[in-house]
Amino acid sequence: MTEQLLKILIVGDGCVGKSSFVHRYVSGQFNRSYKMTVGVDFSVKVLQWSDREKVRIHLWDIAGQEHFISMTRIYYKDALGCVVMFDVANESSFLSCRHWKQDLDNKVMLPNGDSIPCILLANKCDLAQRVVSADSIDKFSRANGFITWMETSVKENTNIGEAMRRLVQHILSIHSSLNPLDPRPEESATAPPGSEVNSNAAGGCC
Repeated sequence: MTEQLLKILIVGDGCVGKSSFVHRYVSGQFNRSYKMTVGVDFSVKVLQWSDREKVRIHLWDIAGQEHFISMTRIYYKDALGCVVMFDVANESSFLSCRHWKQDLDNKVMLPNGDSIPCILLANKCDLAQRVVSADSIDKFSRANGFITWMETSVKENTNIGEAMRRLVQHILSIHSSLNPLDPRPEESATAPPGSEVNSNAAGGCC
């Protein structure tokens, strides 16, 4: 049995549902209480990807407040993929995704120099008062180099596991064409100082 270690970032403006997304993905539960992320929170999810391969995902939930942006270069170090999230009922959070993607492209890259793969998630799709159209999201996703985009609802558990499965599959396919994934440096496998750690070992990829 081989084990791959993937560091995946979760970025986007504050209050778009990043922490709830991570909590739902890791624990399978919806957390109704909101607690603002300060700096970064750190969680672990273990997937039995195949009969011979296990994937350990380190999820770094990055605070969306502007005064934390200067720290992102430290948080992005050694990341292999990213979720960029916005709220479909908040146009400002959608417009900010361009900034988040540019920040990522400027500060982190794969060993071969390419941008890390990012998936764009339109969260809170269960809300009736959405203001961002699917056509706008699709055009933005294609123009800014996202591997794909999906609508998600953390509350209704819509596309949470599927979104992460697609991202992980894309990351693994990239690295299968390059050198095998080397063990990540110790600092990328350790929770940053002051962060909160959640872990869940689960079979399957959803």
